[in-house]
Amino acid sequence: MSLTRGKVVSGMVAEGQVTSNKRTCDKMEASCQEASGRCPVDTAAVAPSTSQSPGLSRRKTASAETNSSEAAPTSLAGALARERTRRRGEPEEEDEVPFWQRTWFLALLLAMAAASFALALLLYLGLDFPEASPAQSYAAEPDTAVEISYGSVIKLMHERTKFRLHSHDVPYGSGSGQQSVTGFPNVDDANSYWIVRPQPDTSAKQGHPITHGTVVRLQHMRTRKWLHSHLHASPITGNLEVSCFGGEGESDTGDYWMLEIEGSGKTWRQKQRIRLRHVDTGGYLHSHDRKYTRIAGGQQEVCGVGDKRPDNVWVAAEGVYLPVSQPK
Repeated sequence: MSLTRGKVVSGMVAEGQVTSNKRTCDKMEASCQEASGRCPVDTAAVAPSTSQSPGLSRRKTASAETNSSEAAPTSLAGALARERTRRRGEPEEEDEVPFWQRTWFLALLLAMAAASFALALLLYLGLDFPEASPAQSYAAEPDTAVEISYGSVIKLMHERTKFRLHSHDVPYGSGSGQQSVTGFPNVDDANSYWIVRPQPDTSAKQGHPITHGTVVRLQHMRTRKWLHSHLHASPITGNLEVSCFGGEGESDTGDYWMLEIEGSGKTWRQKQRIRLRHVDTGGYLHSHDRKYTRIAGGQQEVCGVGDKRPDNVWVAAEGVYLPVSQPK
């Protein structure tokens, strides 16, 4: 009887140790999986070895070992199932993408837009200089008297007031109603460029020099109209009105101006004092310090007067001057 009780007690003790070890394994597996996602646990390393009591039967020992080996996978599977259930309710962490991979497409679009703008600007500026190529032209140096030839693109500066001969697509509100011509104070305005052209039906070509007494035409670079004058009264002083008129293929004698060089020079050069006398009316291209107050506020009147005055002297200033080629 006592032997039987001893076997029963030993068997219960062995089963209790197995159950306790199994619980310890489950707890360690769950904590490992929470920390790193999946942590295999060696149940043999956790569970202390139990020595079989000499009084226990082989059948009970084998049964306990079988139950322990089956309980470990069952506990691991249950822990994995619980972990998957818990993670379903949590958002998965996304791999961090490098900054350049997130922004390369935007940078490419910006680069393409900048390149398109630069190309459009170059084309626009290229169209502003007809008959002149960068390889054949050069900008005038401040201290160099560059000779002016047909095809050059220049700004005419009024000697006394330093205003530039200027035009824009704004008509006069009185007189002829043609495109207005004014004196402009700023140096860097693109509407102050004029292309020097010869009379039509002459032998003069691009690059030929221009001598004293030659009749020339001045074409406004932006609007392609010609510097013009007639007997209409100017808006402020009532002198001869100076306007822009005509266009490519449309020009008449009202666009003709005779070059008069002041001093001993025989050919027109930059920074050389000149006068331009209108062929039809005999009036000199003139300006003064009386300014417009409304549409062309701050700009001064340009007109024609019948006699030589200090206020009708002009100087070729900024521009693109073509190399001179002597006529054959």
